[in-house]
Amino acid sequence: MTLTEQITQLAKQAKAASRELAKLSTGEKDKCLSAMADALEKNATAIKEANVLDMEAAAKNGLAAAMLDRLKLDDKRISAMAKGLREVVALPDPVGKILDERVRPNGLKLQKISTPIGVVVIIYESRPNVTADAASLCFKSSNATILRGGKEAMHSNQIIARTMIDAGKKAIAQFPECAIQVVPVADREAIPILLGLTQYIDLCMPRGGEGLIRAVAECSKVPVIKHYKGVCHVFVDADADLQMAEKIAMNAKVQRPAVCNAMETLLVDKKVADKFLPAIAEKLFEKHVELRTDDLSREILNSKFKTHNSKLRVASEQDWFTEYNDYILNVRVVDGVKQAVDHINYYGSAHSDSIVTRNEAHAKQFLNDVDSATVYWNASTRFTDGGEFGMGAEIGISTDKIGARGPMGLAELTSYKWIGIGDGHVRA
Repeated sequence: MTLTEQITQLAKQAKAASRELAKLSTGEKDKCLSAMADALEKNATAIKEANVLDMEAAAKNGLAAAMLDRLKLDDKRISAMAKGLREVVALPDPVGKILDERVRPNGLKLQKISTPIGVVVIIYESRPNVTADAASLCFKSSNATILRGGKEAMHSNQIIARTMIDAGKKAIAQFPECAIQVVPVADREAIPILLGLTQYIDLCMPRGGEGLIRAVAECSKVPVIKHYKGVCHVFVDADADLQMAEKIAMNAKVQRPAVCNAMETLLVDKKVADKFLPAIAEKLFEKHVELRTDDLSREILNSKFKTHNSKLRVASEQDWFTEYNDYILNVRVVDGVKQAVDHINYYGSAHSDSIVTRNEAHAKQFLNDVDSATVYWNASTRFTDGGEFGMGAEIGISTDKIGARGPMGLAELTSYKWIGIGDGHVRA
């Protein structure tokens, strides 16, 4: 069987499974998801053993430390996957909801009803927990899913999917096995083949670095929901509680720097820069964060940290556009809210940005003027996550303006159709 034949068969199977999946009741879907969560925990040892194979191969191939962290599965992360599935069970079924209802003057009744999208392709890198998250959300919203993880996580992704499929089959007799499928080959040519099958595939969602997402968007013939990168900002306003600002900035940068909602640029109002920058820099240096600064920030920090010159660099123009996914942070001093907003709207990626301030007027100006999918007041950018938003496990984050925007949960995985109910109505 050729690669094209193999991928086409996968897509055909998914399309057929989506029809069967749409017939399952909420109770049947929830029973399957609960069984899948239990199975992931019971199969934790085998999952970790498969993950070790991936980790060893990735380390030999020189995968960066931050990406190795994304790849690693331990008991805590496997439990988190199971917990995510149970949270999805607890969420309302998004399918079959009446979104709008109206009766026309001629008596024709119209209803707008939420429906599954159909077949959703998820393409992602490194993080095998995405396999469980994506499959569970697609399943609950009655969408068949085809998962294409990175080659570095092939063993992990396969065993997670197989564990979920086997559990679903045991839970209900009518479980459509091909509702969850993993592309079984690492060949990159599989992606354009898959995304050219418009008669079977309804939507693609890439999750990963900018290079992956742009490559997918450029080759796909089906709609793609995406965010190219996460260049996220925290702005410390002149009226900020500086202790709060320290706490938020540290969380946004170092809690998990390899994720898309981590802060990449710290903006500080010039009125508090002399006080705030040395304090936050000391904490960042303790975490081995390299700072790339504008001239004023560098001047302030050089006067305080002669011994940390190796961790201080001049930011280039390109640095302000860069998502590092690493222990590197841009720092700039700005003159007021407007200059902070202008910087974010020019250099940012419309992902997640935050202002720290006690000044409500400044906060409202920032929240209104920053053109990003998620904007915060006195909170870390790290909250941009479907789980943190109460959506259960997250399918992805969108910075698009058409369709879904921000964290995507169950509701964002549905489309709709109009139902017309008449009594012999004909149009004049």
